[in-house]
Amino acid sequence: MADTTGKTRDMDHAADAGPEPVTIVAGDGYPIGGFVWRQAAPPDPLAPRPVVVVNAATSVRCRYYFRFAAWLHRHGCDAIVYDYRGIGESRPPVLARFEASWLDWGERDAEAVLRYASTAFPGQPIDVVAHSIGGVALGLAPSNHLVRRVFTMGAQYAHWRDYAPRSRVSMLWKWHLVMPLVSALCGYFPARRLGWMEDTPRGVALSWSRSRAEFEHTYRRAPIRRGERERRALVQRFAALRAPILALSVSDDPFGTVAAIERLLRYFTRSRVTHLRLNPEQVGETAIGHFAFFHSRFEGRLWPMVLDWLLRGRIADEVPGRIVSEREAAEAGGSEDEPGAIEQEAVLL
Repeated sequence: MADTTGKTRDMDHAADAGPEPVTIVAGDGYPIGGFVWRQAAPPDPLAPRPVVVVNAATSVRCRYYFRFAAWLHRHGCDAIVYDYRGIGESRPPVLARFEASWLDWGERDAEAVLRYASTAFPGQPIDVVAHSIGGVALGLAPSNHLVRRVFTMGAQYAHWRDYAPRSRVSMLWKWHLVMPLVSALCGYFPARRLGWMEDTPRGVALSWSRSRAEFEHTYRRAPIRRGERERRALVQRFAALRAPILALSVSDDPFGTVAAIERLLRYFTRSRVTHLRLNPEQVGETAIGHFAFFHSRFEGRLWPMVLDWLLRGRIADEVPGRIVSEREAAEAGGSEDEPGAIEQEAVLL
């Protein structure tokens, strides 16, 4: 029998190792707070281990993903979680009138973390796990071409027509009426008082509440306006990502409908994309929704699919769910560099 004592000892050490806090300075000088899980042993050049960057959902603190990142670390990865500017570890002393939008979260914050990963973990492949708006943040980051593989959970940009029909009216009231009005009055959205999420910069609240069918058109009006040329550049930046994407959606997620997931995936024209749809009942649950995937109760049932995808680029036969769509990457410079329209039938799903 092979001696596994050393390997077991290494795994136990990895399980006990906590994260180290880190401050990453964005290109505009803003400090981005986060945490890093590092393996004690140097990487094996014959079997490079990935550093996994976790992009959070809108106004969800990076600490929410601690157990998931620690699990990745126990299974041999290095991992980074971080907060976008205005949130958690990256919150300024005064949030009122603090300038930040979804564009800043991608162009500056996600970008800074990708660059940090490439320098702090030289020679290691960079993978990304993106939750909700985290998928958009990846598309907006100019250095997204550095990424090897991507897994997304419920990644979309909250266009109201894509909300689940059963929840659409209440979500319109909550996110597209109350949120922008309160943000205008307070200079930020005090969401913690309402028990909705973390307090949120006004520009982020406007990005969400104004979200158009075509993402770039969200930024046609002040105070988050971008010029026409800049908006075209946003679309081109999504197309710079070459990494294959496994996009997971869950049938009881009111944000992550088929239409919503597909709407974002169409921007990644030069990535091979696979959209996997899961029903909670397929893993013995009555509900998963938009957030529960990252709860530790799923570390044995759902998280292994993430690791299998990141390490091997495959979807095992035993993975629950059904493939909704699969698309190969478009050739550079082709007509598919522009995102296509969403089929009307998908909007109803």
